[in-house]
Amino acid sequence: MANVSQETMMFKRNREKAPVEQTIREVCVALEEKGYNPKDQLVGYLLSGDPTYITSHKDARNKLRQYERYELVEALLESYLASIR
Repeated sequence: MANVSQETMMFKRNREKAPVEQTIREVCVALEEKGYNPKDQLVGYLLSGDPTYITSHKDARNKLRQYERYELVEALLESYLASIR
């Protein structure tokens, strides 16, 4: 069996991009304007990676695809954790 380290690994990412929170808000507005439930559509995209869950209205799909899915999950998780503290 492989030797598994007991050390905690650090996950590092590039923070050079503009805040993802604003992009998520803009995408949610575009989804709502087209009659979609933003929560359902974002979950579909985050789980599958399929960009067709996000409308192209207001260039929302391209805006969201500038970010890796982990960056979106991280921003959503940070917002949630801040709200429960």
